[in-house]
Amino acid sequence: MIRQKRTQKNYTPRSKLKVIQKEWYLNWQLYLLLFLPISYFILFKYVPIYGIQIAFKDFSIIDGVWGSPWVGFKHFITFFTDYRFFNIIGNTFILNIYQLIASFPIPILFALSLNAVNCKGFKKTLQMITYAPHFISTVVMVGMVFIFFSTRTGLFNQLLVGVGFEEVDFIGTASSFRHLYVWSGVWQSIGFNSIIYIATLAGIDPTLHEAAIVDGASKFKRLIHIDLPGIMPTAIVLLILNSGKILNLGFEKVLLMQNDVNMQYSEIIATYVYKTGLKSFIPQFSYSTAIGLFQSLIGLIMIISVNKLSQKFSESSLW
Repeated sequence: MIRQKRTQKNYTPRSKLKVIQKEWYLNWQLYLLLFLPISYFILFKYVPIYGIQIAFKDFSIIDGVWGSPWVGFKHFITFFTDYRFFNIIGNTFILNIYQLIASFPIPILFALSLNAVNCKGFKKTLQMITYAPHFISTVVMVGMVFIFFSTRTGLFNQLLVGVGFEEVDFIGTASSFRHLYVWSGVWQSIGFNSIIYIATLAGIDPTLHEAAIVDGASKFKRLIHIDLPGIMPTAIVLLILNSGKILNLGFEKVLLMQNDVNMQYSEIIATYVYKTGLKSFIPQFSYSTAIGLFQSLIGLIMIISVNKLSQKFSESSLW
């Protein structure tokens, strides 16, 4: 603050330049560290934005991005009037909301439960076991799901038969797709997603617990009145960030789990964009870009809306 006040007192541009040079000379290591992340964002996040304009053009490889003719909202209208539009949007929303409802509270409950365990050895073993699935690749993960839920040899069907029930063809049942997708994701991410909550719980002032113990509070009451309020700001920020991905599902996993049987439930925006933009015999780059832009716009609206709601009903928000 003192340094800032001093710079404000130097009125001429030349003096300000000297201050900037001095600042750079004193802290050049920090600015050098900033160079790589800033370069990454410029090259891979901002420079490609100029390509969005092909959503409003009939893109031709020969004419290029700038030379292709403008067509206005033609590709957006084509998507909105497509007979698969409501099915694709519905599948994307349902799968995302289902995933958000299932995967958001479970890591919080897991972190709170783990924080209440006193045995350090058991706690670390449990953490290691729950972290491990996060490092399994998507392809292997989907393969495991197919093996576990297959008929005859699948682990779950053998358990069902063992307790007297009949086999269930999970993979061959279309409506099972959403449950397999969401709960396999919860299993894979519960440990890794709980890390940030465990770190937040570790930062809670221990004197609060000591005072509560003196007052006779049980472990459950301390969890409700100290631990849970302590991680709520972090949970709300993560909820806002996750709401921005409401139409942005894991493309690879859906594509790998997709088949002709479950197509009615598994066709989402990301897979549709891939098929029309890259996989089709005549790639429609402009059409797929328009759909991607629509998806990003919905995500932006969602994150702003949830942030506003968070500002209204709590003290935590992104901005």
